[in-house]
Amino acid sequence: MLSPMTSVRFGDEVAGDDEYRLCGDVQGKRVIELGVAATGAAPPNSVVLARAGAKAIAVDPSPDVISVLRRAAEGAEVRVECHVGELADLGFATSGSVDLVLASRTVDDVDDLPRLLRQVHRVLRPGASFVLAGTHPVAAMFDPGQPVPVRRYGSPAARSISELFMGFERSNFRIDVVHEVPPLADPRALVPAVLLVRARKQGV
Repeated sequence: MLSPMTSVRFGDEVAGDDEYRLCGDVQGKRVIELGVAATGAAPPNSVVLARAGAKAIAVDPSPDVISVLRRAAEGAEVRVECHVGELADLGFATSGSVDLVLASRTVDDVDDLPRLLRQVHRVLRPGASFVLAGTHPVAAMFDPGQPVPVRRYGSPAARSISELFMGFERSNFRIDVVHEVPPLADPRALVPAVLLVRARKQGV
């Protein structure tokens, strides 16, 4: 397991994987980070995973973000294999060759979620996990500082839980863990901040 000081993060406002323990032991494992999430002063998740002994790979559509990641990896004296491309462009990975895929707050705006899920399913080994953290669909109905919703639940700007879960089902994943994560600053908040899901690949 990763220590609390080097934990995979699911956003600056919520607890990380030191609490939820979804990524497991990544030592020697091949791990893809889909999108390099903004993590404030903390290192990118792919650097954290590489420090923990993973064979870390990162994909992001922004060359600037990948450049920042490369510098962070050099500073941490670890190796992260970097690819500039859309999150579903996983052609560099052979089928059944990856032990874990992580997407932390990076797929909320992906238009073609079924394509992304199909590609993740293809590259994962049988039984391996896809860990996804996204803005909770109810939280996505609000803008910061607004006391009332400004978006309809399930609108294009706020994918519904049923849409997400049916996407996993149709792509032959089995969801085995779901957390509706409150913000650290307000554990009793009326609305959870993050929807955290772990889904395991079924079939080959």
